[in-house]
Amino acid sequence: MGRLFGTDGVRGVANADLTAELALGLSVAAAHVLAEAGTFEGHRPVAVVGRDPRASGEFLEAAVVAGLASAGVDVLRVGVLPTPAVAHLTGALGADLGVMLSASHNAMPDNGIKFFARGGHKLADELEDRIESVYEEHRTGAPWQRPTGSGVGRVKSYDQGLDQYVAHLIGVLPNRLDGLKIVLDEAHGAAARVSPEAFSRAGAEVITIGAQPDGLNINDGCGSTHLDLLKAAVVEHKADFGVAHDGDADRCLAVDHTGAEVDGDQILAVLALAMREHGTLRHDTVVATVMSNLGFKLAMEGQGLSLVQTSVGDRYVLESMKEHGFALGGEQSGHVIILDHATTGDGTLTGLLLAARVAETGRSLADLASVMERLPQVLINVPDVDKSRVKTSAELSAAVADAERELGTTGRVLLRPSGTEPLVRVMVEAADIEQARSVAGRLADVVKSALG
Repeated sequence: MGRLFGTDGVRGVANADLTAELALGLSVAAAHVLAEAGTFEGHRPVAVVGRDPRASGEFLEAAVVAGLASAGVDVLRVGVLPTPAVAHLTGALGADLGVMLSASHNAMPDNGIKFFARGGHKLADELEDRIESVYEEHRTGAPWQRPTGSGVGRVKSYDQGLDQYVAHLIGVLPNRLDGLKIVLDEAHGAAARVSPEAFSRAGAEVITIGAQPDGLNINDGCGSTHLDLLKAAVVEHKADFGVAHDGDADRCLAVDHTGAEVDGDQILAVLALAMREHGTLRHDTVVATVMSNLGFKLAMEGQGLSLVQTSVGDRYVLESMKEHGFALGGEQSGHVIILDHATTGDGTLTGLLLAARVAETGRSLADLASVMERLPQVLINVPDVDKSRVKTSAELSAAVADAERELGTTGRVLLRPSGTEPLVRVMVEAADIEQARSVAGRLADVVKSALG
């Protein structure tokens, strides 16, 4: 698998890349590294462990729990819950460590392990690096120092997690959702019980699809990566709108009453205006990535709000928010972080706050989302090129400058080397789709000739 930790924990094909042995070893290593860092000093350590419904999560959970307990960590098993629920419970229960087993929106054969530090925050990069190093050191022969007798960890089921998390979500809402009919697509994933419960308790009439997880059907033709079922259900049931989650429910996309998609940029725009009105949008600023639609940037500027853009990935959004004290950030894909109430993207919380805004204003989601106009966006992947020369090629720089002059203030060019493949992504936005296609095609040709 190369370097084990990626931008979102350790992920791979379960029982091929991500084995029980690896899960157990990483858990033991995490316990030892956090002990070295002083996290457990003066008390008996506690970890919260949760998972999504994937079949492989059953044996991987057993391995993680065994590893932690063998390293002297008491374990609270919270069962199938969303990633943001595990993060929340890690903080709310005063645990020293949280572990979530999920591969998010990936297909069922994959799985992943994500560690949370005390408070439910993502582990620092240096701690992840140290865990990987310690794991490798002991995998190749160095013996562990193992507790015995009363020093081994104890394992308990913590069945109150769902109610505790739902109560937290309801407590965040500025108003109830009475009178709204909402379709929820749960992707046969971790929010299949949580999300309908939260929306119902908040007063909405709820219709669910994709809420019968069997361990094998997670993300299968449904959820935030497959919106067709949700679009059809919203129109069929004459619902006010629909909400779609991914497998671990850390993201949220929506569909308005006409069946039109409302993406993460539009959701951010709606929430930004709501938070400014309520006085909770600190510094009148939203954080998003460079892949956000130019229409979002123009909309925020038109509303007198500032936009800070980061590299692609919700981890970079979160880093910027923490560093500068911003309250709202997210990605076009539907990862939305409301830092006053969550330490990670929370799809259920995002959907609830979107619904609260509809209920509060009496306006349709389509009307609220119209605050921004999505400009046509064309993305071309150019394979088999030397992506390391994207920033140094004079020929490519000249072509980009020409394209930017042609597009003016209503268009944008972004060239981005892939982080995992030998290709360059060419993204062009313009007021007219044909212009976007034309410019993107020309730039792709230059990338091939200049970097091929």
